[in-house]
Amino acid sequence: MNIKAIFNKTQGEPIIIAGPCSAESEEQVLKTARGLAKQKIDLFRAGIWKPRTRPGSFEGVGRIGLKWLQKVKEETGLKVTTEVANREHVFEALKHDIDVLWLGARTTVNPFSVQEIADAIEGSNIPIMIKNPINPDLKLWLGAIERIYKSGIENIAVIHRGFSHHGDSRFRNVPRWQIPIELKRQFPQLEVICDNSHICGRRDILQEVAQKAMDLDFNGLMTETHPDPDNAWSDSAQQITPETFHELVNNLVLRSTSSNNKSFIETLEHLRSEIDEIDTELINTLGRRMKIADKIGLYKKENNIAILQTTRWNEILDNQIAKGKNVGLSENFMSIILRAIHQESINHQAEIMNNAELEDLKG
Repeated sequence: MNIKAIFNKTQGEPIIIAGPCSAESEEQVLKTARGLAKQKIDLFRAGIWKPRTRPGSFEGVGRIGLKWLQKVKEETGLKVTTEVANREHVFEALKHDIDVLWLGARTTVNPFSVQEIADAIEGSNIPIMIKNPINPDLKLWLGAIERIYKSGIENIAVIHRGFSHHGDSRFRNVPRWQIPIELKRQFPQLEVICDNSHICGRRDILQEVAQKAMDLDFNGLMTETHPDPDNAWSDSAQQITPETFHELVNNLVLRSTSSNNKSFIETLEHLRSEIDEIDTELINTLGRRMKIADKIGLYKKENNIAILQTTRWNEILDNQIAKGKNVGLSENFMSIILRAIHQESINHQAEIMNNAELEDLKG
């Protein structure tokens, strides 16, 4: 895919998108836009149609809100964007000269909905931003990008807004940074924007998550702003005033992706060489571990013993997670690594169990 940028910002200059979660009134929309226009943001956002988790919640003002966005353009000169979830939304947004459309997480998760929107925008050339699906599924995200691209739209960006989860977390939607990083790896030209509002769900960590995104070389931010956040009709806990948003952006530390400093380059290359050597050692060690797992699989087969030994597996988890903590490795990291190794061992032993040609191992 020959994806093209929507914003074309210079290196080190982040894309800035801001505006209310929901358009509530003409006055509220224009007041927010006036506060943001001074900051020269790239795009003013406002939800017109709001897909809510449960019925009875505020679901947006509908098409009247598009006229308010038109007034934002006329009065401030800001470009505007809103979320669309079906073909009727697309047609209305195009009629009202909306500059950029975005697909929300609840839409991206459904290929039928994405295809409906792709069919509706065909021939329009309007730029599209695509939020990650609700669940952490990179293929679904890629599928949405491909469907939009096949409709003839080349100017595409993605928005990372975190992923739903079960259990306790300090985030509303867990970031799982590795997923957008992998997307960026596969498509380096793709602009990746961090929606820190939906990741956080609360104001006190918006700055932290925004800085994390900049440290990971994301291309920009999408942050919800409101003139009176505490009384917002939707997602009040995660919105901030335009003035607070200005402070957030000004406090960001923007980092370069490269340097011409000879000493820096030489030191970095040395450290990277050390990492490469250690990675090679790790791979060789894992290879030796799997050979032992093969022998265990053969021994279990000969004695008609099941592959999974739950007691042994629990012991490994507890002991190795504790050892990992002693050397500065988080419980989450150790759990992921150990489960991946364990699954590979099970796969090896399963192949042994079902393979009649075991002469090499027996020898």
